[in-house]
Amino acid sequence: MSLTKPLNHSNKVFYIGNIKVLLTLLVVLHHTFIAYGFSGGWYYTEKTTHIGAMVPMTMFVSINQSFFMGFFFLLSAYFTGPSYDKKGASQFMTDRLLRLGIPLLFYSFVLSPFISYLVYYFAKGHRITYLQYLSGYNTWIDFGVLWFVAALLVFTLIYLTGRSLVNITFKKPVPVPGAVAILLFAVLLGIISFLTRIFFPGGWVLKPLGFQLGHFPQYIALFMVGLLAYRNQWFDGLSESTGKRLVWSAWLCLLFFPVFFMIRVKMNIPVAWYSGGFHWQSLFYAVWEQWIGLSILTALLSRAKRSWNTSSPLRGKLSRCLFAVYIFHPLVIVALTLAVRNWAVDPAIKLMLVAPLAVLGSFMLGAFVLLIPGVKRII
Repeated sequence: MSLTKPLNHSNKVFYIGNIKVLLTLLVVLHHTFIAYGFSGGWYYTEKTTHIGAMVPMTMFVSINQSFFMGFFFLLSAYFTGPSYDKKGASQFMTDRLLRLGIPLLFYSFVLSPFISYLVYYFAKGHRITYLQYLSGYNTWIDFGVLWFVAALLVFTLIYLTGRSLVNITFKKPVPVPGAVAILLFAVLLGIISFLTRIFFPGGWVLKPLGFQLGHFPQYIALFMVGLLAYRNQWFDGLSESTGKRLVWSAWLCLLFFPVFFMIRVKMNIPVAWYSGGFHWQSLFYAVWEQWIGLSILTALLSRAKRSWNTSSPLRGKLSRCLFAVYIFHPLVIVALTLAVRNWAVDPAIKLMLVAPLAVLGSFMLGAFVLLIPGVKRII
């Protein structure tokens, strides 16, 4: 696939690294919140039953879900094109298989079984050795949180195949979308997500890959947007006014969140009707999710470009260990939640202690892992 090279620009993109730090921090907090309150699969959970805690916890996880993983796909795609152009097809694919494939194998065959053993030993009280546990272990293909890496590898293989088979030339740049175009795209994406969730409702997982297909319309769309964004320099062209409009759009959507609770209480409907199936509540939620998600994503990108485009030794070190943090943060969260499992307080109180420790511990462990010889070549 022949593509015209983008316009050269000398602007540093420190802000993208800073956004990734924020998104990784949100990933750690997201899974900590799931452990203590929000519905969802995790290695070890203690769910709060206090409605005063459940509402803000649900809001936090729902808003995160609306944009943070899609943002990762967008940024990954943004650097996929130039990496391919620089390395060529063979080296590009070898590099991706090394940097994505080895972490997948490590997580599935080493880290995930060990985390599961910790829960089996400490929380369930089965006092057996690790080797005894492994002798009966049968979930060897378990990508866990690295489903994102598996999906990225699939998207990359499709991209590589497309560039090898299809010849596309951009004669002139596609202009950067404005606020109205972005919100119309969000509505369309919401409708597609609703239709997808009729068959694959939220929470339905494609095993053993760990893909929640109900969220994949956004992931696929934003990966494609990331490819276009690099070729047409959309990040550079994103205006401050567009960012400000979408800040207001995000706040407006946030005001609608309590409406979901009121509808559920007044109509006495199952929560599952928001997650999928042929229900108007599912359509309402899917459109809201994409609207607020793309609003936050675009507003954050616009703000970061203007205010976060700086670096420092600390931020440089944080950026360097992000992938290690992403891989190992489940170990830190599970270790901390198991450590305080006998503390006789509500799980929401435990969350207040564990969440900051999980963030700090995950970044410390990530930085330590990079000191192991040879690891930096992979992650």
